[in-house]
Amino acid sequence: MRHIHHAFDYIELGANDIETARTFYETVFGWTFNEYGPTYLGIKAPNGDGEVGGIAGGVTPKHGGPLVLLFSQDLDKTETETVANGGSVTKGPHAFPGGRRLHFRDPSGNELGVWAEH
Repeated sequence: MRHIHHAFDYIELGANDIETARTFYETVFGWTFNEYGPTYLGIKAPNGDGEVGGIAGGVTPKHGGPLVLLFSQDLDKTETETVANGGSVTKGPHAFPGGRRLHFRDPSGNELGVWAEH
């Protein structure tokens, strides 16, 4: 799967009960998953090449919807540009199984994430 700089890359959904969410998405949409322990499922891409999203268990979805993740070729530069242009970093940068990521709020208050490979 090819990642494109600053393009929409990954959607993460919260779920109070991860098994209920898994059953729903498998049944209704035919999604398949990669398992990353008891609280996280990676949503496999329809063509089988990588993932297009994930489901985080133990997370109560909040007003505002899912967390949209963008891909960056240079996470540190993206962080600097985010802050310089009126955004604020709300979490990060931090390591996760796929690399590093951060969360930010845009000037309107929408929260998104950005990730980079190791």
